[in-house]
Amino acid sequence: MLLQSLTDGTGIANILMIVGMVAVFYFFLLRPQQQRAKKQKTFIESLTREMKVVTTGGMHGKIIDVSGETVTIEIDKGVRIKLDKTAIAYEAGVVAETKK
Repeated sequence: MLLQSLTDGTGIANILMIVGMVAVFYFFLLRPQQQRAKKQKTFIESLTREMKVVTTGGMHGKIIDVSGETVTIEIDKGVRIKLDKTAIAYEAGVVAETKK
């Protein structure tokens, strides 16, 4: 009975279908997400003074100070806020890849 099911060929087809679904899942979901995360990490590491940015909350401002894991941005004259670097979404004036 076991030998008969192994030589039937349906077991191999099922395995190939599962492998195919895993490959599709990886290439259409996981890999693009990993690439976006890597690009965002590179962007966060490259933050510099005077750079105009947009936060994840939608506030626009200019970076005044970068220190450690935080940045200070000026959102209006005399209005400065200190944020974690990960709160910076993208550089102002540059269309975010997710907004295309």
